[in-house]
Amino acid sequence: MPQHKYDAIVVGLGAVGAATTYQLARRGVRVLGIDRFAPPHDKGSTHGGTRITRLAIGEGAHLTPIGMRSHEIWRDIERETGEELLTQCGGLFISSPKKLAKTHVENFLETTIAAAEKFGIAHERLDAAAIRARFPQFAMRDDEYGYYEPSAGFVRPEACVAAQLELAEKDGAALYRGEIVQGCEVAADGVTVATDRGAYAADRVILAAGAWLPGLIDDKRASLFKVYRQVQFWFEATSDFASGPVFIWELPVGRLGIYGFPSLDGATMKVATERYDAPVSPDAVSREVSADEIAAMQALIAPYLPGVGACVRASTCLYTVTPDYGFIVDPLDVGERVVMVSACSGHGFKHSAALGEALAERATMGRSRLDLAPFRISRFAS
Repeated sequence: MPQHKYDAIVVGLGAVGAATTYQLARRGVRVLGIDRFAPPHDKGSTHGGTRITRLAIGEGAHLTPIGMRSHEIWRDIERETGEELLTQCGGLFISSPKKLAKTHVENFLETTIAAAEKFGIAHERLDAAAIRARFPQFAMRDDEYGYYEPSAGFVRPEACVAAQLELAEKDGAALYRGEIVQGCEVAADGVTVATDRGAYAADRVILAAGAWLPGLIDDKRASLFKVYRQVQFWFEATSDFASGPVFIWELPVGRLGIYGFPSLDGATMKVATERYDAPVSPDAVSREVSADEIAAMQALIAPYLPGVGACVRASTCLYTVTPDYGFIVDPLDVGERVVMVSACSGHGFKHSAALGEALAERATMGRSRLDLAPFRISRFAS
């Protein structure tokens, strides 16, 4: 029998789970948040010190209002907590007519520009000469070009999660860390969530378990998610990278793009790529980064980032990816007592604060100000 009854239970306290728990608690909802680890942690997708944020979204202009609202929420949380969460250092996104690499979707840069123009986001279109003059740390080819967005930058994922969970607890949320959810059962009068420690009842449940989400839903829906191991690298870097923008580069050679951040300590910088070689299990994935992986990354970036030196550390994270690299926000039952949400495919964190707010609005008012229709699972019906 359930040990306690809540208005809502949130399963998973990473990017979206923490945001949703915080937003529910501040609305006076009796909410329980459960996580198999002790967030913020380094076992899933929400870690690594920094995550790129941008307002004009190359994965689809429908995401831009969500990114814009997330920026507003993070600024509100900063004022309330005194924490530094969002740094708008500018973002440079580079491509070329001959590029082979792809950032999530086709026409990423063109869609980014179209979104900026549609929503009035300040930006510049730069040719190779202009980029060399302003950002000499990037070794450009003559046929490459870029988009520069002053409002882009990075957020600190661990700090964002910690701040939202702290505020949630202050507003009365119960947080159970180190507890594994095994499943949930829907009935006419609510939902029962079973864990390795007990059972809890709620009027509704939000599943935001990231890479562990497929294990909590039926096989047909779970087949839409694939989990991939990614590696983040930190390299020695010259002072040219100390004040530069975040960047995404669809490289002109090979099929791998790169992305990176300015140096936060004046001596090292984070650079990574995205690989989709083979799906992994979140419980069995290798957390070790090999010497061969480090050498391959050094060889990849050397022609483009000549001021980058030796690798000083590396860590893994997980991407949970859908077939179209989009998000899924969808009920599992007719009564919408259980909703699954996956801010996935490697570009979700920048939207997480506003997604949490939208989910809380939907749970308390039956609707959200943001349009969540593009994230329905029915888009994969064909």
